[in-house]
Amino acid sequence: MLVQLADIGDLVLATPAIAALREAKPDSRIDLLASRHAIDIVPPGLINTVMAFDKGKHNATRAILSPSNIGPLRRLRRVDYDTVIFFHHFTLRAGLIKFRLIAKVSGAKRIIGLRNKHANFLTDSLEDSGFGEAHEAQYWLDLVALAGAPSKTRPAQVHSEDSRAIASTMSELHDGPIVVMHTGSGGYSKARRWSPIRFAEVADQLKSRYMAHIVLVGQSGDDSLEAARLMDFEVLNLVGKTTLPQLADVLRRADLFIGADSGVMHIAAAMGTRIVSIFGPSNHAAWKPWTVDGWASIQRSGVACSPCSYVGHSIGARDGCAARTCMKLVTSRQVFEAAATVLEPSPQDTVAANEANASEDDNEKPRPGRIRILDVPVDRLSYPDWMQLIDDWIQADSGPRHVCTVNPEFIMIARQDPIFFSILNRAALCVPDGVGLLWASRRLGSPIAERITGSDGVPLIARHAAERGWRIFFLGAGEGIAQNAADILCRRFPRLNVAGTYGGSPAESEEDDIVAMIDRARADILFVAYGAPQQDKWIARNLPRLNVTMAMGIGGSLDFIAGEVARAPEWMRRRGLEWCYRLLRQPWRFRRMSRLPRFALAVLRQR
Repeated sequence: MLVQLADIGDLVLATPAIAALREAKPDSRIDLLASRHAIDIVPPGLINTVMAFDKGKHNATRAILSPSNIGPLRRLRRVDYDTVIFFHHFTLRAGLIKFRLIAKVSGAKRIIGLRNKHANFLTDSLEDSGFGEAHEAQYWLDLVALAGAPSKTRPAQVHSEDSRAIASTMSELHDGPIVVMHTGSGGYSKARRWSPIRFAEVADQLKSRYMAHIVLVGQSGDDSLEAARLMDFEVLNLVGKTTLPQLADVLRRADLFIGADSGVMHIAAAMGTRIVSIFGPSNHAAWKPWTVDGWASIQRSGVACSPCSYVGHSIGARDGCAARTCMKLVTSRQVFEAAATVLEPSPQDTVAANEANASEDDNEKPRPGRIRILDVPVDRLSYPDWMQLIDDWIQADSGPRHVCTVNPEFIMIARQDPIFFSILNRAALCVPDGVGLLWASRRLGSPIAERITGSDGVPLIARHAAERGWRIFFLGAGEGIAQNAADILCRRFPRLNVAGTYGGSPAESEEDDIVAMIDRARADILFVAYGAPQQDKWIARNLPRLNVTMAMGIGGSLDFIAGEVARAPEWMRRRGLEWCYRLLRQPWRFRRMSRLPRFALAVLRQR
């Protein structure tokens, strides 16, 4: 019994493993329990019996006990299964209930799956290294190897059905390439969708340059009608008019497929169609097109907070963030140029595209001396080390870097906020801004020598900037506070070059204008005072288009410099009691401070 209860794309990516298992055990009975809406994509011959699982609207754990699923469970019990194989990461504890029940009802003595700390009901397992450490298809190939199947890479297989009506319609598209577009992303997460305006722009360019025939596919919930309305010409609209096998046949006839991360994209890859895929919140390392012998180009914006869903061992931010900058910054020109590589192929272009497809993130490698406290990185360094590092970055002029200040409160926020957690893990530098981190590092056996605070760091960086000619931009804080702080620092360091100041907000509607303003100012260093985690999310999603060397969130540092908020006396700071002073002055911070005892308890558990 094979179990894959997720969506269409997940089932497509399980077919290489299913085919390998069938090859190794041609005479065995191999059954499949899969989601009802996906089962039609399984090609005949691989499976003896397919049983439909009704996920319901929300794929709730209780769906296993719904009336529509009682029948498949009874059928499981009637068959004397030797082995059950789960093509799933056991990410949610609640979800384990249905998987344990399926394993129990099957009566199988051998239960195979990916091992993590929750999956203690497995008899045979491979370690789950996390989403993206291996492609999903390769995970399942390695898993069936435990049952005696070969784990060698092989293509996915899907059921393709030749429809006379569709074949006749497609045959009329001649004297130009056929480009199939899918403007949806499946029902699981609309955050993966690219703008219908951008699809229309690419379609118009392909029509103008190559006389391409545009075919729209998908289902009624997609943005296809909006995209078609924005195009300057008529398209072939097959949205909602095909079964899954007929959709596979449409994709087989296409010269190119363009779409976001979705089950339709994975069907296109299985049919050997060339693909331009657009990724934002979802993990491209885990779910990029499985093209064993084909060609695919992955287009991403490169924002530092992407991917934010299915990273490590967590589902993460399934719906992304409200700004969705990671998708917005993928331009129509970027996608059109990738498409042109297919429609105007040259050997050099093809090799380059495949290399780009295989490349990983260009995130900076972890620094020496970096430790982890509750899975959040913290860098051990001194103030002189930090100033030298900034100078090296500015001299190298090798792109923007994100510096985060980390304290116990931020770590506890990150444990509940997957986007913030990912940002901290991808930052170029995480400085220890909090006496609690010094205590935690000692308890964990890797002591940090000193705090590196934003409140002390901003004036120190300003002094070095005045000496070395660095240009600084102050963003955020209350009305006029950034300018007041800049004036005070300029009086303290007369040679300081302030590139600009602006209040604004971290709202998505303002970020384009703010980024343009900062870039015009030609700053080397950007300080953002929107408060955590908003300031670091703003930096992360806009970092690729910021022409600065270092961007850093500084919280209330500008309030301290401008004199809006009094800082703790020096003797309290030396003794690590600044938090106590701030609590006495601002009692409303009590709720935030309640994270500190929880942090201490979590550190003791980690130790």
